[in-house]
Amino acid sequence: MLHLRHIGRINVFAIANILGTCLIFTAVLLLCPLICAFLYNEGDAFALMIASGIALGAGLPLWWIFREHHVLKIKDGFIIVTVGWILITTVSALPFVIHGAIPSFTDAFFETMSGFTTTGATILTDIEALPHGLLFWRNMMHFVGGMGIIMLIIVIIPLLGIDRLHLYRAEAAPGQGPETQKFLPRMKDCAQWLWVIYLSMTILGTLLLWLGGMSLFDSLCHTFSSFATAGYSTKNASLGHYDSAYFDWVIIGLMFLGGVNFILYYTLAKGGYATLWNNSELRTYILLVASLGLFVAFLLWDHDIYTSIADAIRYGTFQVLSILTTTGLITADYELWPPGAQGIIFLTMFIGACAGSTTSGIKVVHVVILCKYLYARMNRFIQPMAVPQVRLNGHNVDATVINGVLGYFAIHISYVICGAVVMAVISEMDVFSSFMAVVATVWNIGPSFGLIGPTETYAHITDAGKWFLSFNMLVGRLDVFTVLVIFTPAFWKS
Repeated sequence: MLHLRHIGRINVFAIANILGTCLIFTAVLLLCPLICAFLYNEGDAFALMIASGIALGAGLPLWWIFREHHVLKIKDGFIIVTVGWILITTVSALPFVIHGAIPSFTDAFFETMSGFTTTGATILTDIEALPHGLLFWRNMMHFVGGMGIIMLIIVIIPLLGIDRLHLYRAEAAPGQGPETQKFLPRMKDCAQWLWVIYLSMTILGTLLLWLGGMSLFDSLCHTFSSFATAGYSTKNASLGHYDSAYFDWVIIGLMFLGGVNFILYYTLAKGGYATLWNNSELRTYILLVASLGLFVAFLLWDHDIYTSIADAIRYGTFQVLSILTTTGLITADYELWPPGAQGIIFLTMFIGACAGSTTSGIKVVHVVILCKYLYARMNRFIQPMAVPQVRLNGHNVDATVINGVLGYFAIHISYVICGAVVMAVISEMDVFSSFMAVVATVWNIGPSFGLIGPTETYAHITDAGKWFLSFNMLVGRLDVFTVLVIFTPAFWKS
């Protein structure tokens, strides 16, 4: 007889215990913006405390009742990560609704999911009208989601007896790279190292912006947004509000570093300089940023959009890197740029930055493997007897890895195309804007083209469209497979 605690070989009680822990953790996080709320005294402290109380009231019983159930399977990890993100997003949206800053729960859920998934898409038409406590919470979600909510819980919450590796794999592994990159023997140590790097860069970025004249509040919020490659700003005009070359270049540096595989930082700290330079993905990433940024800069200068070559390089590099790393911060309306420059921006949406970084999207390493595979296949036509080889970082890439990359591309492109059709039906937008909305949310970019361009918001989209795009953000942040596998019949078979 099938017991309640095991449904389709899913440990329901252990899942409930971890989800309860997630809610308790969210309750604690909701108290962090209270410092800003009390300092500015704008009436948002009550909303944050009520939301925190609701999260604690829902999470504490789940954690306590099922506290003895800790054994997890890989299937449990997929359930926990997917449902955990949805639960955390739901309670995290409550402060906006309770305060009245975003009265619609649909809009609040969309804004919050966009924050945690580091998408940066917004329904707000007047960001600066938000009280500082909620404004800080909005950007803090980028900080938490940048490394992954479950990854943070792995480090901070000591759940004895739980196999954390299943949670890590479910949240980070499916699309992060063609091979496992666990560089420390213990999962907790691995996560702690990643968070040390993440926190160090966040502190450095905040100091650089603050020393340049930005307020400490705005410096912290924009560092959350840029190093997490997310996109929320505290200003209606995004980073363009400041019109500062210094701020732009600091943010360019943070976005670039946020797009690098974090394991390479650990390698660098251990003196692995040769390994760093021999990394095919990193070299390609640097080449893409430099070549595409300079090419867009040339087009902007050649078309007299910017008469100064320095300004052309600054704006061109910023926007190329912002979209390539799926950050989405804006310093200029690129839809007013020459068609060639817009084409480059469009192209970068289909690439992404490095695997193992805070970015989303297809990832450079997958593009590198795909291009090398296609090149090898073309050579096969010339030399039919030759055995095509694909090499990465000086080693041959296994056929199973290549097949995995091809499948990764296929499912991403298929999802975007099918999603665009669904979006066109439920949103009442034109087909192009529907397609770009799906691209921008599945790959967690934020701004795009058409009706959701760099100067537009998502406020005009129907409620059904917002719920679908919210789902897309989650699917994209978890690299499609983690969420979609739950909907397959094989997942629920014993």
